[in-house]
Amino acid sequence: MKNVTLVLDDGTKFHGKSFGYEKPVAGEVVFNTAMTGYPESLTDPSYAGQLMTLTFPLVGNYGVPPFTTGEDGLATFMESDKIYASAIIVSDYSESYSHWNAVESLSDWLKREHVPGITGIDTRELTKILREHGVMMGKILFDDQPDNIPEAEYAGINYVAKVSCENIIRYNEGVGKKVVLVDCGVKNNIIRCLLRRGVEVIRVPWDHDFNQMEFDGLFLANGPGDPDTCSATVENIRKFLQPDETRPCMGICMGNQLLSKAAGATIYKLKYGHRSHNQPVRMVGTNKCFVTSQNHGYAVKADTLSADWEPYFINMNDGSNEGIRHKSKPWFSAQFHPEACSGPVDTEFLFDDFVKLL
Repeated sequence: MKNVTLVLDDGTKFHGKSFGYEKPVAGEVVFNTAMTGYPESLTDPSYAGQLMTLTFPLVGNYGVPPFTTGEDGLATFMESDKIYASAIIVSDYSESYSHWNAVESLSDWLKREHVPGITGIDTRELTKILREHGVMMGKILFDDQPDNIPEAEYAGINYVAKVSCENIIRYNEGVGKKVVLVDCGVKNNIIRCLLRRGVEVIRVPWDHDFNQMEFDGLFLANGPGDPDTCSATVENIRKFLQPDETRPCMGICMGNQLLSKAAGATIYKLKYGHRSHNQPVRMVGTNKCFVTSQNHGYAVKADTLSADWEPYFINMNDGSNEGIRHKSKPWFSAQFHPEACSGPVDTEFLFDDFVKLL
């Protein structure tokens, strides 16, 4: 294992060993407090451009599942077609793995996909710094390589355009109601949750004008980065949200932010974001609370919603918005991931609510 150093924007350095692909890289350093699910997290397009720190100390002990695809053409055990995180940072990497479904080590997978990995980092201290300062840019540098890599950039970059599909993709063609899914970096399990409910999914690029298409419902997917870079998507959603429109609309994560922007609300960046399996949310107007899986760095300013909209869910830790809904139309969204994977599925009923409205 080669010596490697994580250098934060404020000059703080963490020294460790490389267990992934050996190349310098820069990105936004974030932390995830989930205890499991690194195959799903690494392949979540919402992590594009980020150096992912896992706070759970032991990582890699259950290896990596095979990259197989189902009849629907989706990866069976992954959330996309490749690793999207720029790097992974852990405290203790387990070189030995054991799991009935594992076919290779995390190290071998990272090397094959050219993604750096660092072990031996005090992730508790790193997380404390990120919580105090907020997420910041960082570089991963190898001791025997030049450090003249480009400065990391994240804010203002349209990462959605980098991860969205380029062409229209159809699933369950000719089966049930038609749902247009705007791909801002959609996770496979969102598509699977829709397909299991017997609908046809028409997956379109992030900036495609779906208003010219025939469909029964609109679905706004998750994705990476700053929603303010997706003005084309917001404009298309705004065209859809007409007074005479009766077709349902549902959004998840980035979809919540884009729907909110189309409804007139503004977005702000959270200090260190929500990336975990244990975020508690409450359904507004009730005492119902749910444990949710989340991965986002931006949030909606609920008090900037227009009079026709209202908060749907609220975060019980920091009071931030976790979803919106229209007061009279079948339009709603969630900032968290009802499909989870990995994570709790307490709120998967939202997919049932959406499909029943079609």
